[in-house]
Amino acid sequence: MPVFHMFVAGGKEYLFDANANSFFKISKTLYEDLQKYQQSGFRDSSPAIEKLQEKGYLQERADFEMIHPMDSTLEYSLERCIGTIALQVTQGCNLRCKYCAYSGGYENRTHSSKRMNKETAFRAIDFLFQHSVDRDRISLGFYGGEPLLEYNLIKECVDYAKGKSAGKELLFNMTTNATLITDEILEFLYENGFSLTVSLDGDRQAQNKNRIFAANGEGTFDVVMQKLEKLQASHPDYMDRVHINAVIDPTTSFDCTSSFFADYEAVKDFYVRANLISDFYRKDGALRDEAYSERFSYEIFKLYLQKLGRLDDANISKLVLHGFQSLEDIHDNVKMGVSLKTKIDHHAGPCVPGMQRLFVDVDGNLYPCERVSEASKAVRMGHIDTGFDIDRARELLNIGRLTEKECKRCWAFRFCSSCAVQADDLEKLSAEKKLQNCTMIRGHVDNMMRDYCVMRDLGLDFDKGKIF
Repeated sequence: MPVFHMFVAGGKEYLFDANANSFFKISKTLYEDLQKYQQSGFRDSSPAIEKLQEKGYLQERADFEMIHPMDSTLEYSLERCIGTIALQVTQGCNLRCKYCAYSGGYENRTHSSKRMNKETAFRAIDFLFQHSVDRDRISLGFYGGEPLLEYNLIKECVDYAKGKSAGKELLFNMTTNATLITDEILEFLYENGFSLTVSLDGDRQAQNKNRIFAANGEGTFDVVMQKLEKLQASHPDYMDRVHINAVIDPTTSFDCTSSFFADYEAVKDFYVRANLISDFYRKDGALRDEAYSERFSYEIFKLYLQKLGRLDDANISKLVLHGFQSLEDIHDNVKMGVSLKTKIDHHAGPCVPGMQRLFVDVDGNLYPCERVSEASKAVRMGHIDTGFDIDRARELLNIGRLTEKECKRCWAFRFCSSCAVQADDLEKLSAEKKLQNCTMIRGHVDNMMRDYCVMRDLGLDFDKGKIF
């Protein structure tokens, strides 16, 4: 069966041939011929279609074995190439954010008083050094809950890791709500060169709507602002190592949140990474708001105008600055010339589990990253005392085998974003659950393809990032 996708963008008809991994601008007549060709089960051809086939396009999808290209080096990668380890030093938190993974709104995850003891933390650090032999640079991260509840443990971990780091560049990072930062803690983070990700959702209304203190239910905005202002006043040269992670509630005002990050003195100079409230493992599904979606789309449109040189940088919302990455990914993929004619292949999406950001929970269990649920048996891939469960890691890497039949027929195969998180039902990896995401993923890829072709037609040189 030929694997291709047709769409209209900017009033023009396009064909994406998945086998050739190529885009074509086509005539309206050929577009209609291809529609009939699909509807007839690929029987009702036409001279134009036959001409494309003679040139090697619209061919049957060659069969292949669903194996990730990194499968053959998986054991080597996990034994010698781990780059970052994130320690869940506590499951406790001084806040009760309403959308938090531990808020009770997510499957099998709730706040607890469990914390990582020093012995487990040190063994996890040993594990990092033992499995990063081929890395010149490694990173030790601290995660929670709120990691600064375990500040003394973090200090001991930093000292212990430094004592073992001869011959390697050792970096530290932390994700924090910032409310517990004191002068002493700030000095410690600064002196040790921590990369800091501060959770801040926007202005007072946006922040206090969801991020509240556990003790009294009051909002956290004023406290976080005080901490960020202190940081800038005492260590202005530290600001380039501090980023803000904004979890966007789509029922709040996009304009207010965007203006806040652009104009508010205490935050306007920080890099902001914005993400909607997570769908993964959520019991009631993700929040949706049509007005927010429309406004977000308009801001993406403005970003495209800026890329085309038709709008100044100052007019672009920080909340959408990462919105061009998908188009660049499409370009890079097509530029690489990777076709769907290989004997071994796997859809895009999964990374080598654990190699980029291995997550260690309070008990020392190993997980691919912090995005997964540590309550899940399906994604647990070992323990610091017993090492990696290679069979489980291989299952997570080759997640496409769950839905092999459907994936082999999918035109979005090369651009898929599906990984083990989408298939995890906590007890096992589920094909049914994975397939539930496919319509959304294909819709996103279709939108990005349309935008990519329009931007290219308008003269954007994706290789140089400018108009030609």
